[in-house]
Amino acid sequence: MEITYLKAINEALHEEMRRDENVFVMGEDVAELGGAFKVTEGLLDAFGPERVIDTPIAEALIVGAGVGAAMLGMRPVLEMQFGDFISCAFDQIVNTAATLRYRHGGLASCPIVIRAPSGAGVHGALFHSQNPEAWFTRVPGLKVVAPATPYDAKGMLKAAIRDDNPVVYFEHKRLYRSVKEDVPTGDFTVPLGVAQVRRSGDDLSIVTYGGTLHQALEAANIAEREDGISVEVLDLRTLLPLDREAILAAARKTGKVLVVHEDRLTGGIGGEIAAIIGEHAFEYLDAPVRRLAMLDTHNAFSPPLEEFILPNTAKIVAAVRDLWAY
Repeated sequence: MEITYLKAINEALHEEMRRDENVFVMGEDVAELGGAFKVTEGLLDAFGPERVIDTPIAEALIVGAGVGAAMLGMRPVLEMQFGDFISCAFDQIVNTAATLRYRHGGLASCPIVIRAPSGAGVHGALFHSQNPEAWFTRVPGLKVVAPATPYDAKGMLKAAIRDDNPVVYFEHKRLYRSVKEDVPTGDFTVPLGVAQVRRSGDDLSIVTYGGTLHQALEAANIAEREDGISVEVLDLRTLLPLDREAILAAARKTGKVLVVHEDRLTGGIGGEIAAIIGEHAFEYLDAPVRRLAMLDTHNAFSPPLEEFILPNTAKIVAAVRDLWAY
């Protein structure tokens, strides 16, 4: 059945809460309101206030309480109402949740999922538009995912809930209602840590994830139609652990790689991807690895300014043409 990205996440929550009574949801306005974006709509009626819990506006409390519940055998799904405010829970995530298994010699686990609606292009300005994934992709003990399709949004959330490690699950707000896809009604999961080739090509590879996947696919179609450039598009899906073999295979296949993400250029995961390729596939390259990302500035409220600082389809097409001509 064809459903939206938002509905896919909602279905995953319903199914996992029915499957396992230890799964519960906690966050700001997740119960009575059904979430700021209606992602948790219907959960309160289906599972009651003991499993769908509204919290104070206190992200550190949400994650801290979730860690405690997870240590006692529960599987909390914790919502950051906007991904920007995950910074308020940074200490609980990186110093408590991520280190818990190591600190206890593998005898304890922390099966929490932290849902973080992120991304720009919705005119959310400074505090409701950020892509903070790179803050977490260098932390041992965490898994970080960023699905871009309804199928992956559902399957990866179900896999994250069943995982015994803390998973930070970034869902791009712009995708909530803008993309639809046929998603199976039966139980399925999408494995974490495995990238997927979304479009096969021979001349140039785009490596991307999350909110820029669909822009990259559109750009690849334009480049082939107008310029005859055959572009492969690799969707990372998981950012920690990275599917290094898939990245290197893309680089070795085409010899030219463009990394695209909506996070800022400096310190974004694109730099790590470029380093991996430079270290392990340099002899296959016909051009330097190129990155296209958000400018190193704050998110703008003004639509023209926001458009100026963000990557988009036209900018990807221009980057593809420039890299192809190298």
